[in-house]
Amino acid sequence: MHTYLLSFGEIDRSESMAAGGKGANLGELSKISGIQVPEGFCVTTDAYKAITGNNPELNSLLGELAPLKAEEREQISSISAKIRNIIENIPIPANITEALEEYLTKFGEQNAYAVRSSATAEDLPTASFAGQQDTYLNISGKEAILRHIRRCWASLFTERAVIYRLRNGFDHHTVYLSVIIQKMVFPQVSGILFTADPLTSNRKVVSIDASFGLGEALVSGMVSADNYKVHNGKITGKTIAAKKLMVEPLKEGGTAAQPVDPSLQQQQTLTDEQILELEQLGRKIEAHFGAPQDIEWCLADNIFYIVQSRPITSLFPVPESSDQENRVYISVGHNQMMTDAMKPLGLSFFLLVTPAPMRVAAGRLFVDVTHHLASPAGRRIMIDVLGKSDQLVRSALQNITARKDFIKSTMDDKDAPASAQLSRYDATPDFQPWIENNPAIVTELIKNSQASIEALKQNIQSKSGSALLDFIQEDIQELKKILFDPRSSAVFLTAMDAYTWINDKVYAWLGEKNVADILSQSVDNNVTSEMGLTLLDVADVIRPYPAIIEYLQRVKDEPFLEQLLQFEGGEDVREAIISYLNKYGMRCSGEIDITKTRWSEKPATLIPLILGNIKNFEPNASRRKFEQGKQEALAKEQELLARLKQLPDGEQKAEEAKQLISYIRNFIGYREYPKYGKISRYYVYKQALLKEAEQLVKANVIHEQEDIYYLTFEELREVVRTHQLDYQLIRQRKEDYQQYEKLTPPRVITSDGEIVTGAYSREHLPAGAIAGLPVSSGVTEGRARVILSMEDAALEDGDILVTTFTDPSWTPLFVAIKGLVTEVGGLMTHGAVIAREYGLPAVVGVENATRLIKDGQRIRVNGTDGYIEILPPGIS
Repeated sequence: MHTYLLSFGEIDRSESMAAGGKGANLGELSKISGIQVPEGFCVTTDAYKAITGNNPELNSLLGELAPLKAEEREQISSISAKIRNIIENIPIPANITEALEEYLTKFGEQNAYAVRSSATAEDLPTASFAGQQDTYLNISGKEAILRHIRRCWASLFTERAVIYRLRNGFDHHTVYLSVIIQKMVFPQVSGILFTADPLTSNRKVVSIDASFGLGEALVSGMVSADNYKVHNGKITGKTIAAKKLMVEPLKEGGTAAQPVDPSLQQQQTLTDEQILELEQLGRKIEAHFGAPQDIEWCLADNIFYIVQSRPITSLFPVPESSDQENRVYISVGHNQMMTDAMKPLGLSFFLLVTPAPMRVAAGRLFVDVTHHLASPAGRRIMIDVLGKSDQLVRSALQNITARKDFIKSTMDDKDAPASAQLSRYDATPDFQPWIENNPAIVTELIKNSQASIEALKQNIQSKSGSALLDFIQEDIQELKKILFDPRSSAVFLTAMDAYTWINDKVYAWLGEKNVADILSQSVDNNVTSEMGLTLLDVADVIRPYPAIIEYLQRVKDEPFLEQLLQFEGGEDVREAIISYLNKYGMRCSGEIDITKTRWSEKPATLIPLILGNIKNFEPNASRRKFEQGKQEALAKEQELLARLKQLPDGEQKAEEAKQLISYIRNFIGYREYPKYGKISRYYVYKQALLKEAEQLVKANVIHEQEDIYYLTFEELREVVRTHQLDYQLIRQRKEDYQQYEKLTPPRVITSDGEIVTGAYSREHLPAGAIAGLPVSSGVTEGRARVILSMEDAALEDGDILVTTFTDPSWTPLFVAIKGLVTEVGGLMTHGAVIAREYGLPAVVGVENATRLIKDGQRIRVNGTDGYIEILPPGIS
């Protein structure tokens, strides 16, 4: 074994720090029985360190590169070019060149070689870095190989490689490069094999791309390729490409693109037998590495050679299951308007509260709906109920149930889950309230919840240690009792049914769509919409004091409430903000995760919103906005009743409609309260747990309070009891969470890992329109503000908010906008409810909205028919 060179036979996957990710994987592949890997060796990272480690000019440039952001392209390009120039001109020490000569003699100096980069931050389970560094093919002779080794080292600092590292959080100083010297194979055919379908993520489908000549052309996108799909040993799909170009080696070295013989251009590149043989090789490699693989292969003289295998890092993990049956999972986050990854403590709190059969994958929760889809009644009801909220989920479930063999069908409806046997969905279309039309019921429910929270605040103060964890678990039973109080459910179910009835009947009778959107404006007892209006009142308190406004404009994250007292009016302003926090400070973006930072923990989050209100509104705007919505709703009610009375049986229709409108206005506001009560309780729990975490820090059990976020509730209980913890668990979970944050959860996923997508079935959309789910009627035009974090919001009056999702914490922004577009959401999710409350046209469930719509573009939002149009510049 040489310090600077290692043959593949001396390398396995544990050698990634010496051979880089690609080199380690090649060494590992060469040890798998039945897998052919072209011979070769690695110039180790020690060689790279030896020539770069003590170069002052290089280290100075690395220091300049480190603080840059990925967006600073010009500076990155300039510094990277200087670094590459230095590396390409550094002499390689004699001991390394002599070792290289020895290895070339051993493997055959006359042979042609591939000279390939292999970085330590490459082909990892969490980051592939595929294609970031350079590869050179068909290189012969020691001097040419040495020259290309330097080029590979230098390619660690191509602009694309530097930006990729910056975006993925890798330190330039700690990423090193090995160089692979591998005997060339001159194939007739080459390509890429994925052991999970890259389009659907289905782990049972192998996807093969194949084209004539060398594979580097295919990887770079230079040539077209056939695609073959294989499922459990059967070819299920073929796409034959017009293969007009291929890349071939040149006699003098290097490669060049050549035209493919016209007689071969439309020919299937691999035979069916070769396709199936390649699938078997892929499954063998996947089994060895224990994860889906992205494999580069080539076919020469009827032998398949494997020239690389790396993990597929973009796949969303499959929710865990206790058996091998086919299963269907639906995302909880899309319903809860929080698709971010949750930390373990947040997940376990959610699971402690919910009665639904949940599964966890990549820090997200999914509900197993397989059993519901197994019977005709369950299937019909599940698709109908979910489809009303999210048409993309309905479409996806319809796609799955259309596959007759995926879910074992239970023909007897009595075997369906109880929740799927609700006869009211198949009964008469006449409205059947779940509860009497008495607004005092809502008042009592809210009063009982508030009293219970006040009792919790008092009782928890005396608890600590294991007794605290026991107390919280007991109190969660009280929380569940309140959340699942039949009267509470009956209130908002009645409101939702009345909402649907009004929309359906008025459309049938008068041809007017979504009229309930207007009728539900400015209702009582909507704690979330009140939160947005109340922040306008806070702005009114601050408005008379220019010095405080100026101070708030320069406040960042530092504590500022006490500093307000130095200004005229500071005491009143401080009291107004604290009063707001006392009522709403438990809220935050992603609030269903108990570990998320609450407004009371970081009050500065509210400052941009308050300043925006001062800028965009006149005094007393909250009362005017509420009254305006109320008058619009009342006027709409009178207009509808008058029109209905003109119809046949008009008096009866009008009387029915009036009664249903009353149900809406009495009960729809309560839809927001149960979550408010839950989050209020969460904040009390969290404050107590953080005090306990402070004691664990003092006892050196954990390093910082937030470490408890990476433990489940039961694990935390055990740590509090024993003061024992293997801290490696915390480190690993922090790494896992960082990876989970990068993944996008699907709405629907199967046990095969297949992400099943849905589509909107819309006719007569305007050309170029982007479809979504209409949740709040009206049409509006304005400037799109694409905002991914509430803290980054800088809205002008009349902007249209475009974002991934909105939960209740975003409500204070709604007072300043004139329309809403989100990627996630449904008819009764929080953003939709508040948009209707404020009379904002809104379209949700718009796939990739934040990428399709650019910040600053003028757009038209049609919240009645559910689409967005991007307007030409200057059009209004």
